[in-house]
Amino acid sequence: MSCVLFNEIPTQDGKRIIEICLNAERSLNALTLEMIDLMQPQLDAWRNDDSVVALILDSAGEKAFCAGGDIVNLYKSIKGEGDKDFAERFFTREYLLDYTLHTYPKPIICWGSGIVMGGGMGLMNGCSHRIVTETSHLAMPEVTIGLYPDVGGSWFLNHMPGRTGLFLGLTGNPINAPDALYLGLADRFIVSELRSSLIERLQLANWQGDATAAVNTVLRELEQISQPQLDEIAGPIRQHAELIRRVTDHDTLDLMQSALLAEDGSDKWVARAQKALSHGSPLSVRIIARQLERCRHLSLREVFERELELSVQCCRHAEFPEGIRALLIDKDGKPDWMFKSVADVDAQVLDSFFESPWTENPLSGRLN
Repeated sequence: MSCVLFNEIPTQDGKRIIEICLNAERSLNALTLEMIDLMQPQLDAWRNDDSVVALILDSAGEKAFCAGGDIVNLYKSIKGEGDKDFAERFFTREYLLDYTLHTYPKPIICWGSGIVMGGGMGLMNGCSHRIVTETSHLAMPEVTIGLYPDVGGSWFLNHMPGRTGLFLGLTGNPINAPDALYLGLADRFIVSELRSSLIERLQLANWQGDATAAVNTVLRELEQISQPQLDEIAGPIRQHAELIRRVTDHDTLDLMQSALLAEDGSDKWVARAQKALSHGSPLSVRIIARQLERCRHLSLREVFERELELSVQCCRHAEFPEGIRALLIDKDGKPDWMFKSVADVDAQVLDSFFESPWTENPLSGRLN
């Protein structure tokens, strides 16, 4: 069976809604190059098809919308066990797909229930209508594998309130439904049991006018029904807003790290952040902070071009594959990071990650 299913949902007035369903439940719908190559041409075709009024992006199973990207095949490529150009092809096509979603002229509803991490965050954040449920668990935990929050993370982390994006990039702390709404990572909360009702109401909607308004009308009704359950869920990121402001209000990453580690670790949410920042890659900590700073005022197109350069460089250095090895290959949980502390990171090594591998970026001219 295909790893992506495309289902046509007929509307009462003769139009079509297309469901794009990630269909790799056993791998928590981790995004593969095959999935990307199946979705891109279909999205391109539906762009100018007047019979298609909206799209739904969801997944098989209840555990995860999409738990990340295909890092195992990236690891094999880096280690010379597969196509040596796989990393460049994977990231180029992934970012092109993400950009396509961000700039799509028709409403795309993402049902972001369950785990949404890494590549899943890229897909979800490109959609015009991002739904979270009571089971949504969003995160960008790349610091723990020697990478950085890519797939547009350099864009959406920079658009969060204050320095929250920097904090979450450095710690990878999880984000639940109310916090996703607070941070601008989601647009509506709808309880998962209303999933079938969403489809039914979309089918009965009036699609002869503004498609975005039709989608908003349906989602607004379901959101109002779901509001009592949302009110019962605490949002730890919003609750810790003052702590985030305090620990990031320093002039160096060393001082930020020290400030976080000095906080009371009896708070489980704080302890989780402390562990990630102290056990994650010191080099990644430096990369994440610099990447966010250099992308702060760039356009979305420029952000994806800079991310492609950085992601390919990460695959050419030892840190990222070592992080994958420790987490997913040998599973010993003991990565041998290149540097032992944030203060030890060599400036020249850090600089090398931000050099373009090409004279012309593979995304140049393709993000329109």
